[in-house]
Amino acid sequence: MSKESKAYKNLPKKVYIRTFGCQMNLRDSEVIAGLLLEGGFGVTEEEEKADAVLFVTCSVRQHAEDKVWSEIGRFSKMVPKPVIGLVGCMAENYKDKAFKRMQGIDVVVGTNNIGEIPYLLKEVFAHQLISSLAHQPFLAVSKKERDEVVYESMFRQEKDSSFVVISEGCDNFCSYCVVPYVRGRLRHRNYKNIIAEIEQNIKQGIERVTLLGQNVNAYQFKSVSQYQEIRILPPPLPSPHQGRAYRSRSIVNFMQLLKLVNDIDGLREFSFVTSHPKDASVELFEAMAKLDKLKKYLHLPFQSGSNRILELMKRGYTRERYLQLAGEYRKIVPQGELTTDIIVGFPSETEEDFKETLELVQKVRFNGAYIFKYSPRPHAKAGELPDDVPKIEKERRHRILLETQKKISKELKAKQ
Repeated sequence: MSKESKAYKNLPKKVYIRTFGCQMNLRDSEVIAGLLLEGGFGVTEEEEKADAVLFVTCSVRQHAEDKVWSEIGRFSKMVPKPVIGLVGCMAENYKDKAFKRMQGIDVVVGTNNIGEIPYLLKEVFAHQLISSLAHQPFLAVSKKERDEVVYESMFRQEKDSSFVVISEGCDNFCSYCVVPYVRGRLRHRNYKNIIAEIEQNIKQGIERVTLLGQNVNAYQFKSVSQYQEIRILPPPLPSPHQGRAYRSRSIVNFMQLLKLVNDIDGLREFSFVTSHPKDASVELFEAMAKLDKLKKYLHLPFQSGSNRILELMKRGYTRERYLQLAGEYRKIVPQGELTTDIIVGFPSETEEDFKETLELVQKVRFNGAYIFKYSPRPHAKAGELPDDVPKIEKERRHRILLETQKKISKELKAKQ
C-alpha cells in the first residue's frame, strides 16, 4: 500500500446526506449530521467526495419513493460505489425487502434507530477492509421509541432558525396515511426537555424556532411525581394512609406549552406545524392571538370538502366543522395566514365530491395549499380500496385546484 493510500485510509470518512420530504426529515438530517460528527465522521455537501451517502426518506406518497429509488440507482453505478444507507420512513416501510429491491444498499435504518448510524457505518467500512468477505447488509428498524439523548446531537445548516420536535408519531390512522406505521404511535416529549433545547438554541444565536410534530396540537405531556406523606404529629388514631407513597399527576397541554415557549427570554419568534382539525379549538386560536412571539400562521389540512370522502379517509370531522374552525380562526386571528393540504382522486371520489372540495377552497380562501394526487400506500387501509379514479382525471382535478388556489393567493397577497 502506498503512502498516499495509507494517509487516505486514516482520514475521516465523509458522509453526504440527501433529505426528502417533510420538516421532520430535515430535523432528522440535522440530528444525523451531529451524530456523525461526534462519531468521528466528516459531513460533506459534495456528493462526489462522499464515502457514504445516506438517504433520509419519505413514504407519504409514491412519487417521493420513486425519486429515492432513482437516486439510489444512480449512486449504485458510481465507481467507486459509496456506501449507501436508506434511512427513515422508507426503511420502516420496506425493512429487509429494501436490500432485494435495490442491491446497492448497504444499510437500512428506521426512524427511531438513527442513533445507531455512526456504529453501523463503522461496521460497514470495517467489513469492506476485509476484501475476502461477501457483501454484508446491516438492518436496524422497528425500535418503538427514540432515545431523548438523540435530540441533543445536531448540526444546523440554518444559523438563525431551528426545528424543535415536540412529539413523534401519530395515533389518527387516517386511511390513506402510512405515518403511524413508519413513525410509530404518538409520543410526546417532556416539555422541560423542549424548553431546554430551545434555550440551548438561543445560546447558539438561534432566535426563531418551529415546533414540529405529525399532530402538534394533540400535545399533552403527563408528568407523574412521587412524594411520601409526612406527618408532624402522629394522628390520634392509626391511619390507613400512614407511610404511603402518593403520586401527583400534572398535565401540560399544547396551549400551555405555547405559553411556556412564548415566555423564554431571548426568543424572537416561533411557529408550529402540523395541526389536525379534530384537535383545533377556539382556545388554540385565542392563544395564537395573545402570544406576541407566536407567528400568526396556521397550517390546517382539510384533505377533502366531501363528507363522504372525509368519512372514508377516517379524518374525524365534517366539512361543516372545518368551515366553522376556519371562520373562528379568521375572526379571532384576523391578520393570520391559513394554509392547508388537499388530496384529489381518493378512491371513489366523484365529480360531485370534487366540486365540494373546490367550493370549500373558494369559500375559505386559503393563503396557500399543498395539493396532491392520491396514491395507494403500503399498510394504509385505503390501499384496500380500488384506485378507481383515472390518472388523467386526477391530473385534471389537481390542475383546477392549483389554478384556483394560485389566483386566491395572488389576490390575498395584493391586499397585504
